[in-house]
Amino acid sequence: MKIYKAEHDITAVKKEQYPVDVRPEIAFVGRSNVGKSSMINAICNRKGIARVGQTPGKTRVINFYTVNDEIYLVDLPGYGYAKASRSLQRVWNKFTDDYLNNREQLCLIVSLIDIRHTPTESDIKMVRWLQEGEIPFAICAVKSDKLNRKKQFESAQNIVQTLKLAPETPFVIFSAPKRQGIDELWEAIEFYISDQEID
Repeated sequence: MKIYKAEHDITAVKKEQYPVDVRPEIAFVGRSNVGKSSMINAICNRKGIARVGQTPGKTRVINFYTVNDEIYLVDLPGYGYAKASRSLQRVWNKFTDDYLNNREQLCLIVSLIDIRHTPTESDIKMVRWLQEGEIPFAICAVKSDKLNRKKQFESAQNIVQTLKLAPETPFVIFSAPKRQGIDELWEAIEFYISDQEID
């Protein structure tokens, strides 16, 4: 996709603040500090459109970004931050669950997994939920610039096996600094929004 316009549109702390139009939405999920903001900046080809948090686990809002006035990219709060209190984790979970379960405009979820490590328990739970609900999703194995090509392949295979991914699940090896995987990710996004009405 050729990007000619991308901007932050809405920061929501409750569903009443979500956009009211019917443009397709692509949501990004993953552990705190896994790189969702960096990914959004990279695929939008804009520096600083999404703020990169300095302290993991602090984001408790949903950010909506418009691309070409056609779709929304949606940055959801990160999960799995060990230092967060249980009560705070429950708030995050409810906030995210409300969006994921009830947002009709949502057409694809992009799940970010750190390619350097075996998927965490939180990663596995998220993907199992997507699989069991038959919700369209793609996996992005991020931070690939930290590994050589051989290690990238080995780690990717480990992620596929650990998450028990179906062969048809889109899988992208991604690096924001190296701009690796951007075209592949947009191809997956465009496939899932191709039959959506754009208002």
